[in-house]
Amino acid sequence: MPFFVYGTLRTGGRNHAVHLAGRCADIRPAVLEGAALHAGPGFPYAVVDPAPGRRIVGELVTVRPGSYAGALVALDRLEECRADGTGLYVRRRMTVRTAAGELREAWVYLAGPEAEARLRVRPALIVSGDWAGR
Repeated sequence: MPFFVYGTLRTGGRNHAVHLAGRCADIRPAVLEGAALHAGPGFPYAVVDPAPGRRIVGELVTVRPGSYAGALVALDRLEECRADGTGLYVRRRMTVRTAAGELREAWVYLAGPEAEARLRVRPALIVSGDWAGR
């Protein structure tokens, strides 16, 4: 399953170069609707948000089959994603829309429970939904 990336893992981002460069079979623009992007200290957080017009701009990244297992481990580690759901981020299967209008299932790293609770109290909304264009 591909990944939807919206922050430092996007093409040109510092973590893309470390964790995804050379592992990708395809990268295409995509949008995650029904979610909001919030600024963190140096990186963004995605939070499910059904408010009208909420969306996150990013990329749908398909990792080459021979690199997939390693990429999944590396990204989970980077995002501090824990199996018990208590990490900095949680990985969820969600539907994104490509620039061509195609709906695709993808892994999305959302803010973990502590970060999400903090953002609900003190939002740091990026209104455009675009970390690169903030």
